[in-house]
Amino acid sequence: MFGRGERRDGLEQPRDREFTYLSEAEAARLRVLVRDAFAERGIDVTVEPGRVTTGSGWRSGLTNLAAVCHNDRRGPRRWPALVDQHVDRVVRSLNGPQALKALPHEQLLTRLHPRFIPGEPRLLKAFGYGPPSVPGLLEVLALDLPETVDMLTADHLAGLGDLTALRERAFQNLRAVRVDKERVKDRSGARFDVLRGDSYFVASLALVLDEVVRRYGKDAPTPDGILVALPHRHRLAYHVIRDSDVVPSLNLMARFAARGHEESPGALSPAVFRWQDGEFTQVATSDDAGEHVKLTAEGVALTARAVGG
Repeated sequence: MFGRGERRDGLEQPRDREFTYLSEAEAARLRVLVRDAFAERGIDVTVEPGRVTTGSGWRSGLTNLAAVCHNDRRGPRRWPALVDQHVDRVVRSLNGPQALKALPHEQLLTRLHPRFIPGEPRLLKAFGYGPPSVPGLLEVLALDLPETVDMLTADHLAGLGDLTALRERAFQNLRAVRVDKERVKDRSGARFDVLRGDSYFVASLALVLDEVVRRYGKDAPTPDGILVALPHRHRLAYHVIRDSDVVPSLNLMARFAARGHEESPGALSPAVFRWQDGEFTQVATSDDAGEHVKLTAEGVALTARAVGG
């Protein structure tokens, strides 16, 4: 999954503090490419370790771009093109979602999906309109367009209709998202299923998790609930809680979530949650390397019950 081309720096080279999966030299090169790409489009930016800013206060993060470059098997020779594509999308988005003006209302509704984004305080005013769901994340509505995914603010939604009805339509569209499924397991008895795909809304399937489990797995949801991890927008991992296998499965899922969150575009959460009757509770976290797993109080109680403690 993380294979690299021959031109990547080795791990013995000093690592960048912001993007530890890149060497200092690789990260420096990437930031120069970003600065030059904006300059070519007439935009003067200041490149900081994890973002670019302008004198007017506008800013744009570099985390997703750095992860995309890191995960591209073609190596640094491909980075200029990836940077150009990224900056083009950023520049096009500066004037807001153009589809709201260009597409008929019914076509907008067919493209509407729920999407998770990190619950950063600076995003609450524009995107805090959704109901509480996964701790640390915001549930927003977005338009799935051919080239981009446009997230809709509360102001954008004001002219589209009733929020409850829009959310229901978005859920209908979400159920049609196509994914692949694989089983992850090891000798400890740990096992969980992973849904993956190119759609930006794979992780959003957690909002209909009981339906997902019935559709893609043989295990129906149980009264004890389901473990779920959402490391980034293209992955959803789940384990139906049935017996003491929940203990090794929780630990393996925590490592999976931490590593996926650290190195992938569209990062969401490094935590593992318990889904029960539509509610999410955090049960475990892990460090970035996935080596040390820490249980929350809910996680401790869950594993104690599973082993009869």
